[in-house]
Amino acid sequence: MTTFTRRLQRIGSSILVSLPKEWIDANKLDKSSQVEIETMQNNLSITTQQSVKPTKEVEIPYPLSKEDSVVANITGAYLLGYDLIRIKGKSTISIKDRENIRASMRSLVAIEIIDEDAKTITAQFLLDESSVNPQKILKRMSSIAQGMFIDVLGMLQNSDQLASVADRDSEINRQYFLLVRLIRSAIVDKRLATTFNLGDMDILDYRLAANIIENAGDTIVGITETIAKSTAFKTMTKSHFNSIYEIAKDIEEIQTKSVDAFVSNDRILAITTIQLHKKLLKKIHDTRISKGLKEIDILPFLDLLQRIENYEKSWSDILDLIQPSYK
Repeated sequence: MTTFTRRLQRIGSSILVSLPKEWIDANKLDKSSQVEIETMQNNLSITTQQSVKPTKEVEIPYPLSKEDSVVANITGAYLLGYDLIRIKGKSTISIKDRENIRASMRSLVAIEIIDEDAKTITAQFLLDESSVNPQKILKRMSSIAQGMFIDVLGMLQNSDQLASVADRDSEINRQYFLLVRLIRSAIVDKRLATTFNLGDMDILDYRLAANIIENAGDTIVGITETIAKSTAFKTMTKSHFNSIYEIAKDIEEIQTKSVDAFVSNDRILAITTIQLHKKLLKKIHDTRISKGLKEIDILPFLDLLQRIENYEKSWSDILDLIQPSYK
């Protein structure tokens, strides 16, 4: 991004400002071209009215230095909004690196290999960004996490669901990368931000919310590991199971309302959900000091409660992002 300074000029009753020649030439504009002007409180945005977005291309040399990674470069290019990613080799791309490249492509939404030979692999992003809804992506991430959380507690009685939880965490990561790409694109493309109905502050908040939900998925994986590595949960009584499931049911309600409040920027719903959050914290505290815990192996149970509380905190953190309205 380049910053230019211009002096306002008065011609008749109009105030005029010239546009940088470099920007005019780069966007192939002429005196008859039209541009869109979006005004904000302390600044304005000028964008071209090009009907077709130019394709952003990047070439990644191969092989890279030992300190660098071709997979990290692919992910970085994807997140920066490149539409065409080409890995260009001075030598034949090894079978191992080729498989790693393919695996990295599978971990990213809507990017496919369109051309390949011994020294070159070309991949293209095939999704029209303007047709995607960041709100729906965020809700999908939350929905996947919610399903994981419910199922992982089912592992207390059936440990066969471990692989399913890990697979769905990978899907949260895929959606997270897509959302980060869209958010970054919206920062530099005001028309895209307008299509998404996101202001500058909204874009920042969505980036934070996406990161919170992605971390929530990792927390669930931690809960999975806690349950899988301990046999203590096999001795849990029905009352202990019930206390955990009652907490989980409350978290499910808080999670749904938190994400709904964030997406709709509903401050009233956020306030009522915060009250539910406070009541749940008390319930978790009461469960933690329950006298009945003497009947079981207490340390794994307390570890599980702490991880569940950490997961619940994700949704209170989402609530903190909801902007108050001042009149």
